[in-house]
Amino acid sequence: MYQKKLEEDIRCPLEYGLGVFGGKWKSRIICVLAEKKRLRYRELRREMANITDAVLATTLKELMADGMIQRKQYDEIPPRVEYNLSPKGESVVPILQSICRWAGIYHSEDSELSLPQCRKCNYRGGTAE
Repeated sequence: MYQKKLEEDIRCPLEYGLGVFGGKWKSRIICVLAEKKRLRYRELRREMANITDAVLATTLKELMADGMIQRKQYDEIPPRVEYNLSPKGESVVPILQSICRWAGIYHSEDSELSLPQCRKCNYRGGTAE
């Protein structure tokens, strides 16, 4: 029988942070909502290239559970639901922008391929606008 080497409650703050906003889609969703402020599901899906509905729905639920985004449902017909960053989600945007700047600097040193401009965090060649 498999036994974990470490207890689950022994985690460092970096692990927590990467669990909350790390991965392929969470940081992208945060950046899109930071730029657009408030989006309906279909609009968010359109902004996120190459994400399936199942992955988007699951990721949104995880971000809501972690308090990073808020979901507002309106009592209308047809039903309308909008997503936006919570204050906790907004607080992570400068961190993601810093990571983007760092990656732009060191990616260009490590690779002949240049990174395209990130429209969501306004990264352009080592500086943020």
